[in-house]
Amino acid sequence: MSSAYVPPKVWRWEPKEDNKFANINRPTAGARFEQELPVGQHPLQLYSLATPNGQKVTILLEELLAAGHAGAEYDAWLIDIGEGAQFGSGFVAINPNSKIPALLDRSVQPAIPVFESGAILLHLAEKFGAFIPTAPAARAACLSWLFWQMGATPYLGGGFGHFYAYANDKQQYPIDRFTMEVKRQLDLLDRQLAEHEYVAGSDYSIADTAIWPWYGALVVGEAYNAAEFLEAASYKNVLRWQQQIAARPAVQRGRLVNRRNGGLRERHAASDFDGVWPKAAP
Repeated sequence: MSSAYVPPKVWRWEPKEDNKFANINRPTAGARFEQELPVGQHPLQLYSLATPNGQKVTILLEELLAAGHAGAEYDAWLIDIGEGAQFGSGFVAINPNSKIPALLDRSVQPAIPVFESGAILLHLAEKFGAFIPTAPAARAACLSWLFWQMGATPYLGGGFGHFYAYANDKQQYPIDRFTMEVKRQLDLLDRQLAEHEYVAGSDYSIADTAIWPWYGALVVGEAYNAAEFLEAASYKNVLRWQQQIAARPAVQRGRLVNRRNGGLRERHAASDFDGVWPKAAP
């Protein structure tokens, strides 16, 4: 770097336009305006956007429906985080952290709000008894990789993605730092997938549902346009797994939900995919 930054004794927020999301970022939580959330006819109400974190939940819901769990029918409402919709009072009431996705499970009374994508995946998998092993060792492996994703991916998104793709000023130190960590994560996944068909073992599980939207997209250049930079082609086992998961019809449908364009802004019934899938499937 050309000059060293000297932190002040007390940090003060100064609004800047130095990255893609600068206009919505603030150092405070809570609702910024009053806005009720829409509610559909199904017991499961999802408020989300088709980011990798949002795709995790819609993919799992479509997988549950494909597996015959009729109770997994859901209404999916688009929350445009670029416009700050996540700071409306209705959304904050379900997720005080103001991040997508957020789920309201109205199949019980009182309704259960669930936020954080990993918590939503676990809630749904346990609710329907699907895509999570019951044998103790297999369950432990599945949960370990599920929570690995929750802990590891901030280095990919908030670290690498921010400085490589979103920051206006490209700086070598943070890009080098987070690139090294992301490549370590890819190597870890590659080694795991060399020995197992799926991330947590021989069966497809919520561990795959959590990890694939981030790392699957990364290695084929759909996230941050960084596949060449990261030499993603060298992670052969991750690429094999990426293609295997991408071929699943429920995954293809789930990725289309809550898109601003090129898919479904909202999803309320299986028939909503008519004319969209498989034509618009990624």
